[in-house]
Amino acid sequence: MTQKHLEQQKQQKQQIKGIFDIVSTPHPALELGDGVQAGRMTFNKQYKGELEGRGLTEMMGYMSMALKSGGYVALERIVGKLMGKEGSFLLQHSSTMTRGEPSQSVSVIPDSGTGGLVGLTGSMRIDVIDRVHHYTFDFYLPSL
Repeated sequence: MTQKHLEQQKQQKQQIKGIFDIVSTPHPALELGDGVQAGRMTFNKQYKGELEGRGLTEMMGYMSMALKSGGYVALERIVGKLMGKEGSFLLQHSSTMTRGEPSQSVSVIPDSGTGGLVGLTGSMRIDVIDRVHHYTFDFYLPSL
């Protein structure tokens, strides 16, 4: 990708904010050896706002409650509308907690967009405020 193309993408980057409802389904833990277990969950999400649709997430993680440290990885498929454009895309989640300090990475998987979302790139931040899940989505979509 040329420098000029990167600059054009930066100029056309969008940011939207909204909320989502989430229903979680726990699964049996995965034994990793020596008594260490990874928790597993499925999340069904309903996004509201300029991103409107359903998300299905499969997550695996570990948490040391005593040390308040851990991490999780997940894949999520979102189907719906982004600023009126219909399609689907995938997010890759990879987050850690170090002694209570979170670090979050949620990115659009390259070339995962379908329909009107072909070419979508970007990243999402998730914040939980008073038990309500909020998203901030910074993205670039060539067709906008």
